[in-house]
Amino acid sequence: MSDALVIFTPSGKRGRFPLGTPVLTAARQLGVDLDSVCGGRGICSKCQITPGYGEFSKHGLTVAPDALSDWNAVEQRYKDKRGLIDGRRLGCQAKVMGNVVIDVPPESQVHRQVVRKAATARAIVMDPATRLYFVEVQEPDMHEPSGDFERLAKALKREWDIPAITAGLDILRKLQPALREGAWRVTVALHKDHRDGPHRVLDIWPGLYEGGLYGLAIDLGSTTIAAHLCDLRTGEVVLSSGIMNPQIRFGEDLMSRVSYAMMNPGGDVDMTRTVRDGMNTLITELSGEAGVTAREIMETVIVCNPVMHHLLLGIDPVELGQAPFALATSDALNLDARALDLHAMNPDARAYLLPCIAGHVGADAAAVALSESPETSDDLVLVVDVGTNAEILLGDKRRVLACSSPTGPAFEGAQISSGQRAAPGAIERLEIDPVTKEPRFRVIGCELWSDEPGFTEATEQTGITGICGSGIIEAVAEMRMAGLVDPSGLIGSAAQTGTWRCQPEGRTHAYVIHDASDAGGPKITVTQGDIRAIQLAKSALYAGARLLMDEIGTERVDRVVLAGAFGAHISPKHAMVLGMIPDALLERVTSAGNAAGTGARIALCNVAARAGIEETVKRIHKVETAIEPRFQEHFVNANALPHAVDSFPELSKIVTLPDVSFNSGDGEGGRRKRRRG
Repeated sequence: MSDALVIFTPSGKRGRFPLGTPVLTAARQLGVDLDSVCGGRGICSKCQITPGYGEFSKHGLTVAPDALSDWNAVEQRYKDKRGLIDGRRLGCQAKVMGNVVIDVPPESQVHRQVVRKAATARAIVMDPATRLYFVEVQEPDMHEPSGDFERLAKALKREWDIPAITAGLDILRKLQPALREGAWRVTVALHKDHRDGPHRVLDIWPGLYEGGLYGLAIDLGSTTIAAHLCDLRTGEVVLSSGIMNPQIRFGEDLMSRVSYAMMNPGGDVDMTRTVRDGMNTLITELSGEAGVTAREIMETVIVCNPVMHHLLLGIDPVELGQAPFALATSDALNLDARALDLHAMNPDARAYLLPCIAGHVGADAAAVALSESPETSDDLVLVVDVGTNAEILLGDKRRVLACSSPTGPAFEGAQISSGQRAAPGAIERLEIDPVTKEPRFRVIGCELWSDEPGFTEATEQTGITGICGSGIIEAVAEMRMAGLVDPSGLIGSAAQTGTWRCQPEGRTHAYVIHDASDAGGPKITVTQGDIRAIQLAKSALYAGARLLMDEIGTERVDRVVLAGAFGAHISPKHAMVLGMIPDALLERVTSAGNAAGTGARIALCNVAARAGIEETVKRIHKVETAIEPRFQEHFVNANALPHAVDSFPELSKIVTLPDVSFNSGDGEGGRRKRRRG
């Protein structure tokens, strides 16, 4: 073998390189976002990478232990002086010696991802599971012997009507010093079990404690981990932040990770350790920026899909990769945070995981249900949480159905030729003039459009680096509205479309959005492969929604709620032009922002909501897309833009879609007259 295949995650970019090529060189040639300021001399540490080993069935690749050159003296010297996380290599020192999958961690990326799962404003009735109580405890008496803990329990019963308490050894070790230092007055943090168990003592302070009391609402997604640091006394979101899920190097989608666990003994253990490390990193960064100590963070509520749920808990997800997709447990879990190795919190902090609905509909979907409450709606509402794996809810007061649909990472900008994660410099909005076929766009980090004065100067620092998920969705929809793409998804030639921007690429065509290649910058295009990737993703999403509509016996929905990061950044019109969602009045298509994160915050700040969602989940009917015979039929029909069979009367009132066909049989003049619809 004279060369080797190198695949970079999370970008998905790949290429073949001669053996002995430094990883940094390969990254630069592919346009991978890997930082370096020292010229490859191994002294800046900016180019840290994490190689993945074992079998990656999605890529048809097995990575051998010697896929990179041996650890060298430069790397050892850097590790000795500054430290290097185990498993990390320096991209300037590690050389390609075989087929390899390489993850570029966020801190090594020049254009770091903007995690768009900000907290949504929501009125929440504050009744958290964790509260502070100030009590005065009776001093010990030789005539009435009892332990300090028992007298603390009596004081809490007498002053606060708390029936029973329990505590771990850490608290018992703190108890006597705190009581005596506080002259028998102490403040305790108590956690209430919503299932009527005893209150648990999480911490104790001498006298009146006036410090902070915080909790974390964590949305553990397959692509990103988002966390909201909340004040448990006021409900205020102090700070929100997020990181890429570091598991992405084991597979961009859930089934790839299940496959990795199947093919690589101990692979599930590696993924569990990786995601827990990532969560600790995020919590540490979040609390540090907010000026909050680890001891002040008493509780976390975590929502996630079933595969992430099992990997977080340290459960092999192999059963979720095959019918009947059995969960180890679907019940809500109330655990010690330390059981999940979450050491960036109070040592006695608690972790609550919302219940899962079924095999592929997880706690994140339960959190969306808690946030959006479809079971209370008079209207028939479709709630779509768009991500690498889409969760879909459909229902009203009478009945609620749920399913998941494997959309894949295309909506996240992965598997797209010029795609990238959401980061400064990425195209996020795009419009195409239907007459001139010229594009105008906006990039993350700049409020100006590309045709407005000052845009070039405003984007000088970030550059124009690629196109993120919301950008590619708008690009494909705009190309369809401008007559550059036909209903089947084919891109026309320059002669067929009337614009030089449609350029040949092999046997197909690509549309040029931005070309800075003459100045050493990127050439950003939408290729035929990109269109296909979006078609596959949106078809899976639409087919899942149609299955639920079939089950409930309807051809129309009254309302559509777009949840997740995409819900806040994609216009309903573009989503409907693509055929991502069923036809509806555009004013009845709304965004819920990060609904899963909102559901986690509700459960964090209101203990009764936990019991409520646990009961609600039992009444949600799960539809399994993998075994429904009509799913494939719906999927095939949904490949067309917007759809091969279903009508879109509401969309046709506001958008005229050109009736064009670029099938090779139509020749160069493949245009037909335009019509509405």
